[in-house]
Amino acid sequence: MSTSLWHEVADRVFQRRYQPWDVTVSAILGSDGLAVVDTRCNLAEAGELREHLRRLSPAPVRWVVNTHVHFDHVGGNAEFVAPRQIPPAELWGHRAMAAALSAEQDDPEGEGDPAVPVSTVVPDRLVDRAHVLDLGDRLVRLVHPGRGHTDGDLLIHIPDADALLAGDLVEESGPPALGSDSFPLDWPDTLDALLAAIGPATVVVPGHGAPVGAAFVREQRDALAALAARITALHAAGVSAEDALDTSGWPYPASKLAQAVTRGYAALDTGSAQLDR
Repeated sequence: MSTSLWHEVADRVFQRRYQPWDVTVSAILGSDGLAVVDTRCNLAEAGELREHLRRLSPAPVRWVVNTHVHFDHVGGNAEFVAPRQIPPAELWGHRAMAAALSAEQDDPEGEGDPAVPVSTVVPDRLVDRAHVLDLGDRLVRLVHPGRGHTDGDLLIHIPDADALLAGDLVEESGPPALGSDSFPLDWPDTLDALLAAIGPATVVVPGHGAPVGAAFVREQRDALAALAARITALHAAGVSAEDALDTSGWPYPASKLAQAVTRGYAALDTGSAQLDR
């Protein structure tokens, strides 16, 4: 897939892939305007995105949805609110995502992601489990299916197009990113919830990479389940987190799993795995 053009992946649902990071931005066209999903890394990149959106449609950007907190998805939020856009777009995100982004803004040199610009605007329209956006002639569902890539991931479901924008809960251009704020023991069940909401023909747009279908999501779910089972078994056997990575049987390269093992062991030590499910 070219990364230089908008691609209509479903009826009036468009994807464009941007470097760096091969990050997806999506646009959903309704009779009352555009809903934009994720805003790239920073304000300069968002300015370029704005121009690309104008070429796609003259419709105003009425809604912006952040799929999760990471800098490559939220860094351009300020482009779509006052004073750069008047009237401003509604800015939506999960409640946990907004709290994490607020913490990063308050302490940019502390525990937050130093790549997040301090000018990033935090969403003020917050989702707990689900919310429906009315784009005039179509409805768009924002759903938090559970913890996985982070604790504040949102899925964007467009029922009339049979399309689902998955953010980084699904990745096609590389393995799932299991970072310091991921939930490797919860992620398989979260993808089960995603799979229950889609059909065999549903187009699933990942946060990075080309659109996929249910079979790809199921394959990723199974690999993550194998990862969770391996972490759980090694923890139960008394193998230390450091030694765990020297064992075989991982579904992904062990060199990429240090944070996943640390996170999984910590959840098992405290009994917090799947605590909110």
